[in-house]
Amino acid sequence: MLDSNDPLIALADTINWGTFDESFAGYYSDEGRPAKPIRLMVGLLILKQLENLSDENVVLQWKRNPYYQYFCGMTEYRPSLPCDPTDLVYFRNRIGKEGAEEIFAMSVGLHGKEAEEKQVIVDTTVQEKNITYPTDGKLSIKMIHLLHKIAKEEKIQLRRTYVKEIKAHRIKLRFFRHPKKIKKAKAAMKRLRTITGILIRDLTRKMNEAQLEHYRETFELFLKVSSQKQKDSNKIYSLHEQHIYAIAKGKDHKKYEYGTKASIVMTKQSGIIIGVAAHETNTHDSKTLEAALTHANTHRTRPIQEAICDRGYRGKKEVDGITICIPGTPLKRDTKYQKEQKRKKFKRRAAIEPVIGHLKSDHRLSRNYLKGFIGDEVNLLLAAAAFNLKKWMNRFLVLLFIYKIVLLSTLLIQIKPEERRKYAGLYLMLYRLW
Repeated sequence: MLDSNDPLIALADTINWGTFDESFAGYYSDEGRPAKPIRLMVGLLILKQLENLSDENVVLQWKRNPYYQYFCGMTEYRPSLPCDPTDLVYFRNRIGKEGAEEIFAMSVGLHGKEAEEKQVIVDTTVQEKNITYPTDGKLSIKMIHLLHKIAKEEKIQLRRTYVKEIKAHRIKLRFFRHPKKIKKAKAAMKRLRTITGILIRDLTRKMNEAQLEHYRETFELFLKVSSQKQKDSNKIYSLHEQHIYAIAKGKDHKKYEYGTKASIVMTKQSGIIIGVAAHETNTHDSKTLEAALTHANTHRTRPIQEAICDRGYRGKKEVDGITICIPGTPLKRDTKYQKEQKRKKFKRRAAIEPVIGHLKSDHRLSRNYLKGFIGDEVNLLLAAAAFNLKKWMNRFLVLLFIYKIVLLSTLLIQIKPEERRKYAGLYLMLYRLW
């Protein structure tokens, strides 16, 4: 009863699902409860990024949408949930970055020769992490609450909890931008850091050796956060996502973004993403080229010859035999033809900006909800794979549209001239299609 011309059904029939069964079979054992089908879990991961849904929503929509069920390998409609939403978390952790690479490689392979262009476009963006805006006050109050939680779990009686005092300091920190309240806000921040130190010392005095060893890293982290200054390098902005860093991209509406830097490599003409790379440290754009281009070359049979970049990549002219092209002032020795070719080339470079916009708005790259740096890598790979699959589906609709026009034209040509008045509606339909 489903529409066989739906692009999701066409995509489901085109993907070679057997490769995932072979690749991911090693992550499962024959003992215990039978596992969910690998095609079901991979299909849910693809649909999640393709439709910009959370783990909870993609499972719910699967129950309601028969097209989703067909995509995941079901032959009959099922009115029940396919799995618990947390199963997607376990599956992502199980396959890791290598499994996400398999899905991304499949999305590139579907485009065939179009992904083998000699010239590519490279740019970087920020994959923001799902954290609150970091301030010293928020971090200090969070650390104090976590210390209270540790004391409760270990059944340690603190000399003082400072609960009432913390509430007063929180109110003072709310208006720290007001000129008349800066002094009180600074004093409140200083006192919160002092309270953090007092609680840590109180706990360490009352803990045994085993407890101290268990919480040693936590206490060292809290002391490091309490002692860090405004202009320190390698600052910690989140207690649960310690690897993130502040990135200034020169945006008027957003001075700093907190997450990790991500590189995108796209073919020049067809606009297919053939390589991505997440960067654990905040390095200059020119130093991110090697990782991004190396990853792009792993999904091709022919190596990249030329990478077109913006002026933020100054300092590199060649990486692993790939020529790096950056816009600059025209040379006197260039002919008119050469100048025009350069102008067109760097004009085309801007095509990667809307691609990054679609990755963020449509495929869950704007805010990453997956934990750790491995979560950054997995989310980036799946978002790029979803973009490639969406491009394939759009192209399928275009080809289907052309096929309908050709088929209708062929039918109308075969009609005799004296009988064409009877088929005026078909002629009108063809005119509208054109």
